[in-house]
Amino acid sequence: MDFGFLTSGLLTGLREGVEAALIVSIILAYLAKTGNQRHFGKIWAGAGAAIALSVVVGLVLFSTVGGFEEPAEQIFEGFAMLTAAAVVTWMLFWMRRTAANIKGELQAGVDRALMEGGVFGLGILAFTAVIREGIETALFLMGQATAAGTQASSTLVGAIIGLAIAVAIGYGLYRGARVINLRTFFSWTGIALIFIAAGLLSHGIHEFIEAGWISIGTATAFDISGILPHDPAAGGLGVVGSILRALVGYTSTPEWITFAAWLAYVVVVLFLYTRPIRPSTAATPSREQTAVSA
Repeated sequence: MDFGFLTSGLLTGLREGVEAALIVSIILAYLAKTGNQRHFGKIWAGAGAAIALSVVVGLVLFSTVGGFEEPAEQIFEGFAMLTAAAVVTWMLFWMRRTAANIKGELQAGVDRALMEGGVFGLGILAFTAVIREGIETALFLMGQATAAGTQASSTLVGAIIGLAIAVAIGYGLYRGARVINLRTFFSWTGIALIFIAAGLLSHGIHEFIEAGWISIGTATAFDISGILPHDPAAGGLGVVGSILRALVGYTSTPEWITFAAWLAYVVVVLFLYTRPIRPSTAATPSREQTAVSA
């Protein structure tokens, strides 16, 4: 069991799982508050279908790894890692924009489903809310498992632990417990996932180098294996290096292009992610609107 890949899988499962648990718990709590507990079954059916489809997608993706001959295997793995990095980057900024309004948007969706009287309306609402998180998790874990290689099981175990914790947090949210500050949670885990996505990006580029698709900047930028190797067989420091390799794509002998891509991604995305969100001008009523309403 590799602790580094276990930790990265746990963080992914916890982050994505909490988002899905938050969505489901808000819907259930709102239904309970409005006396519509009889519709709970539709929510569980929709969420369960989304989870099942996500698992199928993950299994299909994972089963194809290692089924290709070289260099097709490296090419597939490279695209899988780049796709995972792209998905998590999009997810981070989507969540950054919508986190403040997610509760109101979901409750509005519940109201529409109840008023329209659709039998499957609430189930579809839960399905669409959860499936995005599930597919993202499958793609992201696919990239991490590919990078983990023979230690892919460590990533899976970590993800299961993270999802179990997320379920517990979701239950606590439903029961009204304020055990964590969700805004702070998403902000800090988002920053951590930026570094993990950067590692997936650099791993993907490295796979393309091995496949012969990239021939520029492939020389070794530096070699600090004497200070912090990434091979766990090197002893205590090697274990630390292997954990960093699993979490953030660290290597003691990076190519110039992989190092430059990792650094550029971290600098640019971290800058954009941590910028203050500008208030929406559309939400501010104009003087004319204020006068009319008065």
